[in-house]
Amino acid sequence: MTRRHLPIVIIVALILAGPAGAGGSSLAKRLAKALAVPHVSQARTAAIAFDLEAGETLFVEHGALSLAPASNEKLVVTYAALVGLGTAYRIETDVLGRGQRNGTVWQGHLLLVGHGDPTLSSADLTELAEQVRGAGITRVTGAVFGDETFFDARRTAPGWKAWYYVNESAPLSALTVDRAGYRGRVSRNPALSAALLFRDALRRAGVAVGGAGTGEAHGNEVPLAAVDSPPLSEIVRYMDRHSDNFTAELVLKQLGAIEGKVGTSVAGAAYARRLLAEAGVPLAGVRLADGSGLSLLNRLTVRALAAILRAAWADLEVRPAFMASLPVAGISGTLSERMRRPPARGNVLAKTGTTFQASALSGYVRRRYVFSVLQNGNPVSSFWARRAQDRFATALAAK
Repeated sequence: MTRRHLPIVIIVALILAGPAGAGGSSLAKRLAKALAVPHVSQARTAAIAFDLEAGETLFVEHGALSLAPASNEKLVVTYAALVGLGTAYRIETDVLGRGQRNGTVWQGHLLLVGHGDPTLSSADLTELAEQVRGAGITRVTGAVFGDETFFDARRTAPGWKAWYYVNESAPLSALTVDRAGYRGRVSRNPALSAALLFRDALRRAGVAVGGAGTGEAHGNEVPLAAVDSPPLSEIVRYMDRHSDNFTAELVLKQLGAIEGKVGTSVAGAAYARRLLAEAGVPLAGVRLADGSGLSLLNRLTVRALAAILRAAWADLEVRPAFMASLPVAGISGTLSERMRRPPARGNVLAKTGTTFQASALSGYVRRRYVFSVLQNGNPVSSFWARRAQDRFATALAAK
């Protein structure tokens, strides 16, 4: 699992300057008007638009206001993962043997070792079992143990409401098969259910084996089988287009383990923040607590989000995967039912965000403009907030 650190793009200071409020241009006035909707506090609304071609800020309102970002938090994770790990990075799941082989018999135990693959499935376990059988092993005298110690054992992220557990994300673990689904339910012990599923896969493949449990590799085991996840570019595409909380949290913990430490949300957030600082993203008012945006502790500014979008655009290795991860207005993901008519349809690529207290939309228009809209309330009207966001993006698409 080699990790690659791509060169960090330094963000020019132009994004920190530009017209405040409506300014004098007709576009700025249209953008300001787009944001004026009922049931959404203008005092808790922030927005920015930047022209990539001209290199200038076209509009900014409350650019430094620190707001809850909802799932726009996933843009931070996407950028940090693509830069820190690389677009082609894959997550490996291993089968290790503890003991020794005697003919077709493995005398000892098998360990299924997870490294945080959010896509790991029963089909992958079947492939692993067939690799073990293909190596000539027909019986294991001991048991199968699931090892999830690549990440910490915390099942949720800091600042989550209790209700989010299972309802908004499967339990977090470095070893999760079928998103912790087991016999029609969500397992509260993903590593154990993974071991049980792998035991069943081994038996189906013709390998006799004993019980199942959880354990930890000691470092002297023998590699017997391995499968890789899809490349990171595909993982973040699914994560962002469907705004998948579970995937975002596991990717954040993957970043937390980037320097050989146990993967935690806190370590992942610290690493992501460091990459943002290296890219010149303004971090005043920024607080990163989780990867999904569910945490009540998260805070971002539209200046920071616009800088992240610009950094991704400027990095020619990151840009294709980052852009491909975003929902497309009227066509795909969480924007498939929004902005379904020209000029926005097909021309707005943006990440959505919705919680009780926050609504957000940030992305690109016509591959020329960067924009971000964050709105908070208690609660915020998601209907009217989205109306404002769509009008704002459409005004840019019509330019």
